[in-house]
Amino acid sequence: MSERLPVFPWDTVADLSATAAAHPDGVIDLSVGTPVDPVPDVVQQALAAAADSPGYPATAGSASLRSAAAGWLQRRSGAVGIDPDRHVLPSIGSKELVAWLPTLLGLGADDLIVVPELAYPTYEIGARLAGAVPLRADATSALGPQRPALIWINTPANPSGRVLGVEHLRKMVAFARQRGALLVSDECYLELGWEARPVSVLHRDVCDGDVTGLLAVHSLSKRSNLAGYRAGLVAGDPDVIAELLAVRKHAGMMTPAPVQAAAAAAWGDDEHVNVQRSRYRRRRDVLLAGLRAAGFRVDDSEAGLYLWASRGEPGRQTAAWLADRGLLVAPGDFYGPAGRDHVRVALTVSDAGAEAAAARLAAG
Repeated sequence: MSERLPVFPWDTVADLSATAAAHPDGVIDLSVGTPVDPVPDVVQQALAAAADSPGYPATAGSASLRSAAAGWLQRRSGAVGIDPDRHVLPSIGSKELVAWLPTLLGLGADDLIVVPELAYPTYEIGARLAGAVPLRADATSALGPQRPALIWINTPANPSGRVLGVEHLRKMVAFARQRGALLVSDECYLELGWEARPVSVLHRDVCDGDVTGLLAVHSLSKRSNLAGYRAGLVAGDPDVIAELLAVRKHAGMMTPAPVQAAAAAAWGDDEHVNVQRSRYRRRRDVLLAGLRAAGFRVDDSEAGLYLWASRGEPGRQTAAWLADRGLLVAPGDFYGPAGRDHVRVALTVSDAGAEAAAARLAAG
């Protein structure tokens, strides 16, 4: 395994974790992006009501889950004509889907998989697990005549918070179809727009209502504080969804029944998302002001759960400076060579934690 895969990124920063933890006032963790706020009551109640679930759950998801997910896609992502039985498939969180998608689709050594130049590491890991060839590229011109099997895009992007606009997405759809590639958009932060409004690849203005060759990946981890539940979905091309369902049945990749019930409640309720978005906006405002006052430049970061910050030096050096102040962040090189001069600062901290982090930044 060590020959196939790189070292797990977080295993490379044990020294930073130790330094931050040794701060006299304790560590403020702005690194991984794990939710710190309560699971919404409506979700907890649904989970508890489904606790007596002795039988095997459906890989395709319950009818109520598929219906709630399809309704959310049409209501919040601008997709049209979403059939709960043909266009939607639950996943066990979104990371497993990202990591195993190339393998589930039968891709291998002869297949090229394109990932963003600045990217969540699991896109490349998924290509490697399948034995396929990963290529970092943002511009279609960088591909020349090559015909990739799969193209990943991520909007809003992790780690940078960059949002791809409608015209950019339309060009990506056209390019993927012209090359015969499957275009997969990771949209886990779609509902966390701050300075720009994120758009789904399934939005009517992007694909004109035709989802052929398109998939969108979504998660309940951030918008609903369900990282511990492992609940996500993939939606789009019904032929690809059918293929994924067939393979996942063979592999036993089933979302537990109580989690399916909780996910149905989460996809069906918008109010708790509005509450959580307000929390993140408050924390973003505090951390953004604190970073800028401390001399940081914050790039992109127009949506999503992170601030993409730089002091114009190697990101590991910046991360060490912050660790000395008890602030743990992710070095930008976790996300590829293009991130070497940045750090990723997560908004997943309490209001008090955000204020304390800003105070430590101000103290210099």
